[in-house]
Amino acid sequence: MHWYDKLNQYFPVEEMKSQEHMEALLKEYPQVYRKDEGQNHVLMYVEMDSFIFVDYLFVSKNARGQRLGHKLLTRLKEKGKPIILEVEPISEDDMDTEKRLRFYKREDFHHASSIRYSRRSLATEEINRMEILYWTPGEKDEKAIYEAVKTTYKMIHTFKDKELYGATYDAVDKVVTIKTPEWNLLEEV
Repeated sequence: MHWYDKLNQYFPVEEMKSQEHMEALLKEYPQVYRKDEGQNHVLMYVEMDSFIFVDYLFVSKNARGQRLGHKLLTRLKEKGKPIILEVEPISEDDMDTEKRLRFYKREDFHHASSIRYSRRSLATEEINRMEILYWTPGEKDEKAIYEAVKTTYKMIHTFKDKELYGATYDAVDKVVTIKTPEWNLLEEV
């Protein structure tokens, strides 16, 4: 199965970039937007000088329990940069949301409780609220994580949005905000 089909079957439509979008990123930003693909996984990520952003991490059900996700994240951690990702909040309608959060908690990711991220999906027009998780080899600095999320949104998520989707995403300051921490999502799992 093609790597995009694997991602498209696993991730909700409101979270998916189009195949054209992802292939254009791979072509135009090969030093930044990367794909790590194997028989049982697809990892799409952004590697900047100061951080890594995991865009999509898919592990086939056939490989679950073999620590493949752990191995992929370990390879990224070995680069010595903060790793950032977006996850869906826990949903009673989707039991995988809690499993994912438990996985990232075991991998020593932290909830960026001061960062709010709500993006309007161009596919569904619905507001898609995501939580920001991060791992860092050094001190926790949510302000630096906030700046990295904004950079990723502007450079990757909204890349050629008008050309590729016929519409534009909302401005970054409307989508990504920072405020005083209120709660820790990872304490709930």
